[in-house]
Amino acid sequence: MVFKYKGLLADGAKTKGLIEADDLEDAKKRLRVKQIFYTDISEENKTIFSNISLKRKKSIKSNELATISRDLSIYLKAGISIVNALRLAQNQYAQNKTLSSFISTIITLLDEGKSFHQALETQSIITLPDFYKQSVKVSENSGILQEVLLELSIFLKEQDRVNKQIQNAFAYPAFIIVVSLFMVAFMITFVVPKITGIFDQLGQKLPAITQFVINMGDFFTAYWMVLLTAIILIVSSFSLLMKFNQKFKYGVDLFMLKMPFFGPIIQTSELGRFSYISSVLIRSGVPFVQTANLAASIVKNSVIQKKFTDAAERVVEGSKFSNALLKGGGYKIDTSFVQAIALGEETSEVASILQNLSDLYFEDNKDKIALFLSLLEPALMLVVGGIIGFIVSAMLLPIFSMNIS
Repeated sequence: MVFKYKGLLADGAKTKGLIEADDLEDAKKRLRVKQIFYTDISEENKTIFSNISLKRKKSIKSNELATISRDLSIYLKAGISIVNALRLAQNQYAQNKTLSSFISTIITLLDEGKSFHQALETQSIITLPDFYKQSVKVSENSGILQEVLLELSIFLKEQDRVNKQIQNAFAYPAFIIVVSLFMVAFMITFVVPKITGIFDQLGQKLPAITQFVINMGDFFTAYWMVLLTAIILIVSSFSLLMKFNQKFKYGVDLFMLKMPFFGPIIQTSELGRFSYISSVLIRSGVPFVQTANLAASIVKNSVIQKKFTDAAERVVEGSKFSNALLKGGGYKIDTSFVQAIALGEETSEVASILQNLSDLYFEDNKDKIALFLSLLEPALMLVVGGIIGFIVSAMLLPIFSMNIS
């Protein structure tokens, strides 16, 4: 439960904010621990629906978690305790209600004697990735929390950068597609019917391609609402199946991996993500089996994810991870990746090899995506120009026929 409060600090200054607690008495206790003398405290947003449990943890953006991790790492490196580091970080998020409440809750839990990892596990405001919490737990026990937080911030920042780069790169092609659809729809819905009326008055027999365009215009004009509803239903059904039906998602992911050009890009991206976070976890002291399972959890493709989790189970039974990847049935992981893992297992340099693999895969994908986008834009222009040219030609052809006759 989250409570809002107003009160006074030890120096007499007024303060207000949010605090998470199990109940009202627990909230008052936590305020006393923080040396806040409350004048008013109540549960936040209490409504007639408060007895219905609809509370969900909020998600945090990768760049926000990266920034918090980086700042904490810098403060810890300067010799500041984790509690004071969090207080300093909290000042930067005074305008962000969710993050301010999240950091405040962590500080309160630390003041109560919990470790940083326990505080992250206990809080119920923000959903944190399992690999992040596990990395914090192991690094905290090993005394390398500052280094691991910095590594995690770099990884999260890089993932956010790659995602934004892809989104920005696809923005222009998406704009072209949307504008083109509107142009084609306008021509078929408004322009074509007016020209058709002229041909009907003249009683002229129309060429086949002109009749085809007219029929298409009539069809879209009559059934556009049905088509729009069908598209919405198909997209919604697909999204729900991808989210709740694992067999369907597995089949779609397998199909995507087998697609020419796109399949290798997807596999390279997933292997790069797996390699980077695995290297961070191994350097943090996380056992390899646990590392494989945690790193697999950030892999989005269910086929590759299952491949890694199945291999991790075979490692528990005594097999090497590289052998488990090779012997496992189903989709075959890139052979060069497996060979690199095998080399790392032989030389006890798995972490460094995984780090090198991640750099290699990220760079390789960057080049492939850049090539794809450089070819996509002119291809879209050709397709759009071809469609519009076909419609215009279909409308002009009867006019040319009249002039000839």
